[in-house]
Amino acid sequence: MLHFVENLGETMTVEIRQMKTRQEKESFLIFPWQHYQNDPVWTPPLMPDVRERIDEKRGAWFKRGIAEFYLVFDGEQTVGSFCVGVDQKANETNSKQEAVFGFFEVIEDFVVAEAMFAFMETWALAHNMHSLYGPFNLDYEDNYGALLEGFETPQVMLCAQTKPYYAYYFTKHGFEKARADNIAMRIDLTEERPEFVKLNKMADRIRERGTYSIRHADFSRWDEEIDILHKLLNRSLAHLEGHIPWERPAVESLVSQFRRIADEDLILFAVDNTTGETIGFLPGTPDMNEHFKRFDGLRHWWNYPGFLLNFKKPTDCLTVKSVLLLPEYWGGGVAILMFDELVQRILKLDGYTWIDLSLTSSENPQTPRIAHKLGAETYRSYRVFRKLLDG
Repeated sequence: MLHFVENLGETMTVEIRQMKTRQEKESFLIFPWQHYQNDPVWTPPLMPDVRERIDEKRGAWFKRGIAEFYLVFDGEQTVGSFCVGVDQKANETNSKQEAVFGFFEVIEDFVVAEAMFAFMETWALAHNMHSLYGPFNLDYEDNYGALLEGFETPQVMLCAQTKPYYAYYFTKHGFEKARADNIAMRIDLTEERPEFVKLNKMADRIRERGTYSIRHADFSRWDEEIDILHKLLNRSLAHLEGHIPWERPAVESLVSQFRRIADEDLILFAVDNTTGETIGFLPGTPDMNEHFKRFDGLRHWWNYPGFLLNFKKPTDCLTVKSVLLLPEYWGGGVAILMFDELVQRILKLDGYTWIDLSLTSSENPQTPRIAHKLGAETYRSYRVFRKLLDG
């Protein structure tokens, strides 16, 4: 499909070509490396994971929906890439007719971006969809949204790095904020923090009641731990707008990638001692982006030996990617107990210089509230967009 557009008074041809051949697939995969080659913060995605994600035979997305992938050219030069698809299961669950877009990359030229937007809208309408939602890279948890601030700060695991003009382009074209913005917060560990002392005193008062306790994960009971986490995810996040219930295989797939790198002692669960029920979850894991960056996202075969020899080495950052607490326990001090337990365990270790808390939002109020009590500061924010379509 060809789009003829005007740019600064000169006619240019933007060709949008569906990814079909092996060569086109490779071009799609490596375009981010070209696009961000001058961005010192950008961390390459893990190439094996992306290959699996866009593979119709292996990708988890294709078990519940469809997607197509496109490259954008100006002559022979690649100037953009994107995918657009339909999550049929999510649409059925939420009674929507919505198309999802992702892998959105474009040069700094709004005319090219407009051609891409117009194509996605036409595609969505042709599939009887009424809105566009994204960006999501065929995964609702990994590298989603457009970055609003913090472009020069570290890009930690599962968090996106996008060009500064992306959010502006979305807004200019008529996309609107789809939900509360997500934020990433950080806590510096290089200096003594009085906030930790205050938190510990609060936690001690809660411990004295004996109502709740904290335990660490037990990987020898892996299937049981996955069952518990599956229930916690769906019950703890059900209040969020547009929440899509997790299926157990998806939960196991998500956390399995952390199993080899995680320290059991830093993966915490909260337990209600009166019922024996597990009611909360707070995982701390090394920020593997530090290794992915060093070994180029395992783009080439020669990256593997160094990565395998070094992936268990300490990282500067410990990242907390999820804080789950059953809604009926909000305000009862459980979150304080979990955070204090994690902090006390981290302080006994050598190596970590800061903690990342990402991603959360005002829709999940417990996390920002506790994080601020710990002295955390927001260092990044992201936005997910939606556009309602005519037709």
